[in-house]
Amino acid sequence: MIIYVDSSAAVSGNGTKERPYKAIQEAANIALPGDEVLVLPGLYREAVDPKNAGTGKQRITYRSVVKGGAHITGSESVKCWKHLEEGVWTVRIPNGFFGSFNPFKEQIAGDWYIASMTAHKGEVYLNEKSMYEVLTLDEVKNPRKSEASWDPDFSLYTWFTQQSRENDETILYANFHDKDPNKENVEISVRRTCFYPSKEHVSYITLSGFKVSKAATQWAPPTAYQEGMVGPHWSKGWIIEDCEIYESKCSGISLGKYLQPENDNKWLKWKYKDGTQTERDCICQASYEGWNKENIGSHIVRNCDIHDCGQTGIVGHLGGVFSIIEGNHIHHINNKQNLAGAEIGGIKMHAAIDTIIRGNHIHNCTRGLWLDWQAQGTRVTGNLFHDNCLPVDFKVNAGAFNSVGEDIFVEVSHGPTLIDHNLLLSDRALKLAAQGIAVIHNLIFGSLVSVGIGTDNGAPDLPSPRYTPYHKAHGTEVAGFMTILHGDMRFYNNIFVQKAIRPCMQALADIMGKDGNKWDDCNVMAGTFPYNGYPCFEEWSSRFEGYCGMGADTGNLYYDHLPVWAFGNLYYNGARPWEKEAEAFEDTKNQVTLSLERTEDGWYLRTNLYDIMPESKVGILSTEKLGMAFEPEQKYENPDGSPITFCMDYFGNNRDIVTIPGPFLDKEAALRKLF
Repeated sequence: MIIYVDSSAAVSGNGTKERPYKAIQEAANIALPGDEVLVLPGLYREAVDPKNAGTGKQRITYRSVVKGGAHITGSESVKCWKHLEEGVWTVRIPNGFFGSFNPFKEQIAGDWYIASMTAHKGEVYLNEKSMYEVLTLDEVKNPRKSEASWDPDFSLYTWFTQQSRENDETILYANFHDKDPNKENVEISVRRTCFYPSKEHVSYITLSGFKVSKAATQWAPPTAYQEGMVGPHWSKGWIIEDCEIYESKCSGISLGKYLQPENDNKWLKWKYKDGTQTERDCICQASYEGWNKENIGSHIVRNCDIHDCGQTGIVGHLGGVFSIIEGNHIHHINNKQNLAGAEIGGIKMHAAIDTIIRGNHIHNCTRGLWLDWQAQGTRVTGNLFHDNCLPVDFKVNAGAFNSVGEDIFVEVSHGPTLIDHNLLLSDRALKLAAQGIAVIHNLIFGSLVSVGIGTDNGAPDLPSPRYTPYHKAHGTEVAGFMTILHGDMRFYNNIFVQKAIRPCMQALADIMGKDGNKWDDCNVMAGTFPYNGYPCFEEWSSRFEGYCGMGADTGNLYYDHLPVWAFGNLYYNGARPWEKEAEAFEDTKNQVTLSLERTEDGWYLRTNLYDIMPESKVGILSTEKLGMAFEPEQKYENPDGSPITFCMDYFGNNRDIVTIPGPFLDKEAALRKLF
């Protein structure tokens, strides 16, 4: 059955083409497996709560008739502002207007949130753009530019809220400067979500072609119920495609965790257990409450434009397993820098088991992609990353390392994780506080950071290792727990180029080196040399010769670093190889120039690299060549267990039997539009 919705209808009808519903929720109340809800262009101020699930063979589809024409928003327009003084306006809103949820009463909070800023869930928007909350009325009247924001000029557009208990009102003050808020498009967020089922296991839903914006979402750490502006809420088989998703207070799309009432933000609330321990508790609890391939995950997020969200573009813990995230443009995430903590990124996924992240363009985020814990069977392939960092000339201090950012961060995972055929062009390319990672056929224009550190909890005087789970291959069943030994890394057929170092990045590196930071060394030099001192496989394996079991003096053998493999990599502009890499090619004569150019039709790479590359060729890599990740004893293979032959480049061109390092087949391929 086809169900029609049109917000411009004079009255709500029965869902037929001739008499459409006015609200999407009316269709969501009755849509059954096999139904398609067609939504005509218009503004839909509602929080759509799909009531029924589809099936694997008969999905329920919600489709905007015109791509981007149907706009679901969590906001309401406000046109009754009163002028207070130059640039400053105020409005008093009866609290009954908000119903049971007033985002201007509720604050952002949760595990791993750094509460240096008292932020409310609510926002004030000027012409589709969120203004900056401040803590006092004086900061509205006398705003100061933010030193952290990517958009310091707009940070002068400030707002402040307070409650009138006497009148039961929410009072808002805002500085609109030379704009009249009663003539501009001024809105406030009033709803938690925009398209999100209130109950679990509403599976096999497709959301296609919508514009979705301005929900008052809560901070979404892995130890809490993770809400997003859009999301499947602990179910299976959703498709979110061709949507523009923007201005969520915290997360745009959540593929995340369900509510565990006794272990929801337990670290923040109870405090006696460290967050790492409550995280392990969450995982184990989920494993006996239905977290498996039959019930959870296998979602697809594709071809979406996700931008200007406060915490993440896409967030997920446990619920994103076996999923595909492809062809998305994810950008300008956390650019206001008013939210801080360990859960920020263009994509932030915990336990992305057998998840494929491919063909995305991720840029201008505080952090690009963060794979935290259990990136087992995760593949990151064919993505364009750049400008995932702090803004130009950020304020340098010892606390800046918390959010300095990089293209890809893999943390306390045992692998196997594949990172192949990507362009990693930010100051910091890879943060590798993990093991069991294969880095192959990438163009890497930034540094490797946190090698050998960042995997303990940071207790100053006592051991505080983070025991992390690993799983049976291609499943969610926990196979064991272990600390991170570091190493077990493979670097094949990459191109490393040292880029010019921003003075603020060098200053931060100097501070971190001086202080001996245990989380982030803020290395700014490119190449695999941070693994100097790690054994090659033959050296490591020889240590076990003659070992005869119990009673033998093994010393630190079982807790020392694991081996590293490296071959076929090229190093330019002073990038340095791992000391034991055989046949590393270091070009000390030529200078590589490399930049991205944005034109009307897309993004292009401009470089002389392919004019000076050596004639030497490298062989095609495969699952067989890469071996297996040490702790889970799992090969670098497809989610279905089949082997991979890395015979296609960034664009899907077939490589010859012998090929060249880096993501492209040849010079001609490198000239094509990247995204």
